[in-house]
Amino acid sequence: MTELERRVAELERRLDVLESGPAAPTVAPGTFWALEGLKEQLSEVASGGVLFTGAVRLPGGDAEEGRRYEWQYGAVTDELLASDWTDMAEAFAALGHALRLRLLREVLGGRTSATELAELDDVGTSGQIYHHLRQLTAAGWLRSAGRGRYEVPAGRVVPLLVALTAARPV
Repeated sequence: MTELERRVAELERRLDVLESGPAAPTVAPGTFWALEGLKEQLSEVASGGVLFTGAVRLPGGDAEEGRRYEWQYGAVTDELLASDWTDMAEAFAALGHALRLRLLREVLGGRTSATELAELDDVGTSGQIYHHLRQLTAAGWLRSAGRGRYEVPAGRVVPLLVALTAARPV
């Protein structure tokens, strides 16, 4: 494929994403069942709180079932505001590079070995890939699965998708 063909294909892919817009919600608009449950749980907490939850199925594993992840985490507003946010800088910084985000997406999609990742277009040298994999691993977004393979830890799958959702334009 020529450079021009590759660039046109990438532009077409991006246009498709933009035109498709966000996925339709599975719950009728205006239905805040999760919010209502959170408010009930936090009825005694004046400052309120936040709740992140998800049930995700990704390709891989059992062909019929795929890989399933369920996750929920809540925090009280006062505790979040009082905590040292600088402790989270490394985790956010690791997500702050387009190639690292692409590597995470590829690992979630089933390309788990450094060799498979190095075969992708426009990812740089194997040394650069290992540099980014080390940063993602140090920040907890990836872990070694042995034999040059990587995986997103189960407890990070839904939080990663939440972070991506929060970063989308409103």
